[in-house]
Amino acid sequence: MPGPEATQISALTAAAAHALCFAGLAVAHSLAGRGALVSDPALALRLLVVCEAPVVIAAYSYLRRDARSCSFFKAVARGLIGLPFGAFLNAFGAIVLGAPVGFKYWMVTIYWSLLMSLFTFVPAACVFGASKIDWQNVLSHSIYFTPTDVENYMISASCHGAVLGAWIGAWPMPLDWERPWQEWPICVTYGAVAGHLVGMAVSWVLIAVHKRRVRAKAD
Repeated sequence: MPGPEATQISALTAAAAHALCFAGLAVAHSLAGRGALVSDPALALRLLVVCEAPVVIAAYSYLRRDARSCSFFKAVARGLIGLPFGAFLNAFGAIVLGAPVGFKYWMVTIYWSLLMSLFTFVPAACVFGASKIDWQNVLSHSIYFTPTDVENYMISASCHGAVLGAWIGAWPMPLDWERPWQEWPICVTYGAVAGHLVGMAVSWVLIAVHKRRVRAKAD
């Protein structure tokens, strides 16, 4: 059953947090310019990380689970520590699955991994810290079929969406179409961002349904 924190985060608060994260992506896209991810992937990815990192860390640190025992700045520190750690895990996973490892790609791989860490690892680090149980719950697919806390929906859906989107985005890479956007990690980034945005929308729907059920039980 949902914990007490579930009643403290409203659907509006969740939507506002996601809107801020979307704004970070939009600002990065605006600064980079249309088509920058294809013409200059390193620049576009760097701007995405620079614009998105402070927004994600601040938003999810505000939503930290243990607010009484963990200050906002401690949650921020957890997010900052989690960022490179999550990037390492994402880079390792991408390389194992076939991402190129040559010198030509190392910079874009670092930036892409940092962006994926912001989508998948940092939110949970800010909210839960090192709580093993919370991490297991939020990463499990069963979270979509059982009542849970609002922040769990927020983190799970957007995280799973980013990973699934990146995986789908990788499909065109080995095809011999010889298109510029087939270079690593362009189409994978498009897929990850799209999946992340879809996941945020799905999480808000789940939160709204959850809140309606809570109100129905209360009545």
